[in-house]
Amino acid sequence: METKLKIKGTHCNSCKILIEDVCSEFPEIKSSNMDLKKEELTIIHDKKVDVKKLKKEIESLGDYKVE
Repeated sequence: METKLKIKGTHCNSCKILIEDVCSEFPEIKSSNMDLKKEELTIIHDKKVDVKKLKKEIESLGDYKVE
């Protein structure tokens, strides 16, 4: 399955790395890609992802807003 999330407040490669690292902590997420130009995170996963938990983890990193 594929899920896309809008993430506001990303602006550099460090943001991309931080967000993708958080995704790697979720065993159900097989891959992730943060597109800085689109402010969009794409995750590939086998089963249902706890999106609320993922949003909370990403927003706890800094001034990010997940939509």
